[in-house]
This record gives sequence, structure tokens and C-alpha cells, in this order.
Amino acid sequence: MRTSADAAKENNYLVSLSMTPAGGFGLAYTDLSTGEVKATTVTATGGVLNEISRLETKEIVTNATLPDDLMANLTSLGILVSHQDEEAANAETSYLTQQLTVPEQKEAADVLLAYLFATQKRSLDHLQMASSYEIAQYLKLDRNSRANLELTVNLRTQQRSGTLLWLLDNTKTAMGGRALKQWLEQPLLDRETIEQRYDKIGELLKDFFSRAALQETLKSVYDLERLAGRVAYGTANGRDLLQLRNSLRQVPDIMVTLGDLDPAVFGDLLRRIDPVSDIEKLISTAIVEEPPISVTDGGVIRAGYNTRLDEYRSVMKNGKQWLAELEAKERSETGISSLKIGFNKVFGYYIEVTKANIDKLDPDRYTRKQTLVNAERFITPELKDREQMILEAETKSSDLEYQLFTEVREQIKNNITRIQKLAATLAELDVLQSLATVAEDYKFTRPELTDKQRLVIKDGRHPVVEKVLGHQSYVANDVFMDEDETIMLITGPNMSGKSTYMRQLALTVVMAQIGSYVPASEAELPIFDQIFTRIGAADDLISGNSTFMVEMSEANTAIQNATKRSLILFDELGRGTATYDGMALAQAIIEHVHNNTKAKTLFSTHYHELTALSDELPNLRNVHVGATEENGELVFSHKVLTGPADQSYGINVAKLAGLPDSLIDRAADILANLEAQDVSLEATAPTRPAKLAEPVATYQASVAEPEPEVAAAEPADTQLDLFAVGPEIDPAMQAVLDEIKATNIATMTPLDAMMKLNEWQKQMK
Repeated sequence: MRTSADAAKENNYLVSLSMTPAGGFGLAYTDLSTGEVKATTVTATGGVLNEISRLETKEIVTNATLPDDLMANLTSLGILVSHQDEEAANAETSYLTQQLTVPEQKEAADVLLAYLFATQKRSLDHLQMASSYEIAQYLKLDRNSRANLELTVNLRTQQRSGTLLWLLDNTKTAMGGRALKQWLEQPLLDRETIEQRYDKIGELLKDFFSRAALQETLKSVYDLERLAGRVAYGTANGRDLLQLRNSLRQVPDIMVTLGDLDPAVFGDLLRRIDPVSDIEKLISTAIVEEPPISVTDGGVIRAGYNTRLDEYRSVMKNGKQWLAELEAKERSETGISSLKIGFNKVFGYYIEVTKANIDKLDPDRYTRKQTLVNAERFITPELKDREQMILEAETKSSDLEYQLFTEVREQIKNNITRIQKLAATLAELDVLQSLATVAEDYKFTRPELTDKQRLVIKDGRHPVVEKVLGHQSYVANDVFMDEDETIMLITGPNMSGKSTYMRQLALTVVMAQIGSYVPASEAELPIFDQIFTRIGAADDLISGNSTFMVEMSEANTAIQNATKRSLILFDELGRGTATYDGMALAQAIIEHVHNNTKAKTLFSTHYHELTALSDELPNLRNVHVGATEENGELVFSHKVLTGPADQSYGINVAKLAGLPDSLIDRAADILANLEAQDVSLEATAPTRPAKLAEPVATYQASVAEPEPEVAAAEPADTQLDLFAVGPEIDPAMQAVLDEIKATNIATMTPLDAMMKLNEWQKQMK
């Protein structure tokens, strides 16, 4: 369930888009509550969707006619699109974009500010100068990969719980929580900045007492960014200003604690802190300790802050004392013990006497003002004079107090930039202490970053799964890929942990590149530029795409965009279609990644025939997740071992799922029958036994040569051969086989291959 604390640690972004002549986009965004304004350039629709997914925006503003495919995607995501002319930007806000030098970025930011100016109708002075950022500065994670890895949103519950953010978030402030989320969504590529974060975490780990002191102090810091926003809007009340003051009071203690840490590590952060002590003193001098909610009710400004206000308050206080004394005097002189002096907004102050006692009043001195059922209300000249004095003092006091409060608020408003910079520095410090605390709690280690494309992780764990299961019961695994090694082909039964193993590597990379320690006993990592994942199965019902189409589209995104510095995770690729189609595509994709892309790739599969590719592809290595059968029961070791799996254990997994025994027994009989038929076919086949299609590198050479005869005694092999044929083939079938042999798989995309296979299937029916 989403809590108010979760909500406070989230941004609410509004995005604007402009179009470039080449069909690209300028993209700007802001969180009106914090004042953040940023802009970038995006070259294609996919990039726009990735950014708005990262920003979790619900509304987009544009001055352009967006492409149909983008509009269709925005509609399917439930995002509102509003139109705004950037010329409507007011001079009061246009200065905010003057630092933007890229035309489409400035245009997008101007559109954004024009929309805010037109709709908000209030001060936007807290908005920061728009800054430009490049998407290429950060580790690229497309929206599918972000979702598959559950960085900030749990796929099942759509909540924070069970995500990497949930695990790492030990922040004490709302702004620290938001900063951590931003770090996770934009891992770094700059090694120097990453290493500096490692250094700070390491220093905090060495000094427990300083870290504990920081945590305790940060607990008392309110949301400075949003407090500054309320000050700018003119909606901040006395209690908001006290929260600001109480937060600023913590800064000197924070500075003292940072001064106790290694200056070579924390000196830069300490030098960035401006305690804004003048604002703290202003609020302390001007505002009472327990102000009312409304700033117009009075009682907000502290006594002694303004001489004239003190005088008005003295008149009001003395006037009320005078009224109490007058009431006692009137009772004594008239002998009416029930006589009382009251006030209402219609008649002002009055003397109320019951009707039974009216005869005791002197009619020349008492003037009747109001008749009630059982009483009469009167005034006297003396009471009227004092009333005027008191009411004038109350009115003037109220007006002056509100004026003084707004003046204080305006002085704070003039220092909003200082407060925002302080907030950003404290947020960074909060994230660092959070990462240090989690690193200590879960025994994370500092990664070693390398310029080599070598990947070594010892005792690696999936941090979220480990937290749920408990450290003692989690089975750690190693990952090793040397510089030349491209693909780890992972086999093993369902539920054995293949997907978890793949995800834990990706999460380790993300953590390392935000500057966090990682869940391993040792880690040596290159800096990756992109992560692509194809994990899980889901139909895209809105777009009308099947599971297999989604699978192929995501695979295509990786193949088209990955570089040698990328990380690719393919989980059970090809399972969404017929067995032979899926296996053919899986092999083609493996070969393409191995020979062309050369990105570090983890590829899990149930196609055990693919494990034979290690004989032909030198940079592919087989591993499997261990499992054994004991007394008819499947036991998972969850340990990743060298070499291919010996079998898939599909029926055993079905038994674990609770399928009826009769069904399990029947499946076992069918399997035995199929295996017997397979052996029989192998024994009688006049051609070579079934095996994988030849890898592209060797197959190209064999096309022009006559195929050698296969000895009848060739060893049995249960792998599929796309080119194995019987002794008699009709001409139509032969034509298809000839076309297959003439096809250059290396030049085909997975989608092209799928369509070609479909065409061949139709010809063969």
C-alpha cells in the first residue's frame, strides 16, 4: 500500500515536447512543488517514451502536432496531452531558459513555462534556472528493462515494496528519498563521480558514530524543497516557516559532523553547505513557537518583533482587562449579580441584563440596543468609547501582523535559491548515508571498476530476494566473463533460479553505477552504457501485440541498439512460438550477438540443443542451474554450475505445482514414448542425425560444396538439424530447402527470420 511517506519521496513531473525539423524532440520537465526544471534532446519516439516512463508523468504539454505513433502510445498510457503556444511565455519566466543553447530544448522549456504561467496564476519565483542534460550521460535503461528489473515499481503490486528502491531507501528526509530514486533511474557513466561516491560511502562505513549522528540530525530536517515552493507560492503559513527554521537549526550540527570526517573525502560537500543562518534568525525572531494555521487569525508574530504591534496588543490586552473591571463595577452599582458584558459582530460590546432586573437600571445612562426573549442588551457612553479603542487596536493589529508576516515570507522568498542549493546538498548526504547503512546491513562490497570488458562477481546475490528470504537461506552465485567472452548460455529447470541469476547481475550493475556498494564478496565490473532485458512474458493488449511479438520487439531493440559495452539479458527467448521456429530464432540471435554485437549477454533457454553452439562459437560458454531428483522429488540447489543441464525436469516441476498424480503419470508415459520414438528414428535414419543448424560462420562455406555422405554408424545425437532430409523429397519441398540453404541468416533481423519461417511453413503444407 502506498503511504504518505512514499508520496513525499516522489516527484510530480509535468513534461513538455517540441519538434525538430529532422523529426526529433526537445523535452523539458518540471516538478512545480520542488522547482526543478531540466531539458534534453531526444532523437526518436522510443526515447520520448523511455523518458516519460522514467519521469512517471501524467500530462504532456506541446506546441507541435506529435507523430501518430507517439500519440497512440501516449493515449494507451493514459497520458493527457495539452497544447500551448510558447509565445505566451511571460517576461517574468523567460529568463529561466536563457542558459539553454539548444533550440529545441529552449523551445520545449518555453512552452512548459508558458503553460505554467497561464494556468497557475501565481508566483513561480521558486523555479530554478532550466539546465540541460544529455541522456547519453547516463546508463540507458529503456522502459521495458526498467520495469523488468523492478527498480522502483513492483511488477505485481505496482508499489515500492519489493523493489530495489525499497531495499536501498534508508533516507531520513523526503528530498533524500526523491534523490535516491533519481539516482536509480539515471545511473552514471562517469567513473570519477562514481568512485567519489564509493569513497564517501566507505568513509561513512568506517565511522559509525558520525553516520549515526547524521541520521539523527537528518530526521529533524523537513522537506526544504517543497517548503521553498510554498514560500514562493505565498501559501506558506507560520507552521511552515517554523519547519523551515527547525530544519536550518540542524545544519550547524551536520557541518560539525562532516568536519570530523576525512576532509579529502567530504571536504567538497562540506564547502557546498550554506547554513542560511540569517533566515533561521529571522524566523526565530519573528514567528511564535506555536502559530495558528491561518495567518489572518493573528497570534503569528512574536512579541518584541515590532513596537507598533506591541502597542496595539497592549491596548487590546488592557482593554479586555478594563472590560472585566467595568463588569464588576456595573454589578456592584446596580446590584444585578447576573449582569454581564459581551460582544458580537453586529452590535459590538454590550451590557446584558435579564428582564427581571431591568427596573434597576437608570434609563438616562443605559441605551437599549437589542431585545431578547429573557433579556435586554444596553450600551453606555463609557462602553462605546472603550469599544472603539479596542476594535481599532484589533483591526490595526491584525492588519499589521499580516503585513509583517508577508514581509518575513518575502525575505525568505528572496533567498529561495540558497535554500534549494542547501536542500540538494543535504539530499545527497542523505542518500550517501542510506547507501552506507544498507551496505553494512547486507554486507555489500565496494566494486572495482575496470576499463577492460571483464566481469567478475564472487558470491553475488539478488539484493531484494535476499532481503525477503533472509541472508542465511539465500544461495550466492559467481559470475565470470573474461574480456573476449560474449555469451553465457544458461540452462536448467523452471523455478531453479535462472531469471533471478540474470536479474541480480543487472541490479548489481545498476547499483555499482549509481555509486553504491554491491551484493557480493568481490566485484570487478566494466562501466556499461546500456542494459537491455527480455524477461517475462506478457501480451501488449492495447497495441494488439501477442507475447511473441512483444518478445521479438524487445529483442530487436537490443540487437539494433546494443554496443560492445552493453549488457543484454534474454530469458527464454523464442518460447512464444512453435518449437522449431523459436529455436531457429534463438540460434540466429545468439549468433548475431556473438559475431556482430559482442555485448555481454546472459541467455537462458529450455532449448537444450542450443548448448552445442559452444563447440562452434568460441566466446559462448554453457552454465546451468543445478537440480537433482531424490526419491522422485525435484530438489533445486540454486547453484550456477559450469556446463549444460542434463535434462529439463519439466514433469518434476509440474508435480511441484500440484498437478494431479494421474496427469503427472500420464505425462511421464507420453514422455517415455516420445523419447523411444526419437531413439528409433535416430537408429533408422539414413542421413545424419538431428542437430542444430550450422552456425553462420561455418554454414556459409558449406553452401557451395556438395554435402558429404554421412556414415550410418555416426553417433546418435538428439539435436535438431534443419537441413536433415529423407531419401525421397518432392520438388516443392526441395525448392524450399534450396531457398533455406541460400538464405544468409546473418543479414536478417529476428522479425525478418520469423516472417520468412512462416512463409516456408505455408509452402511446405
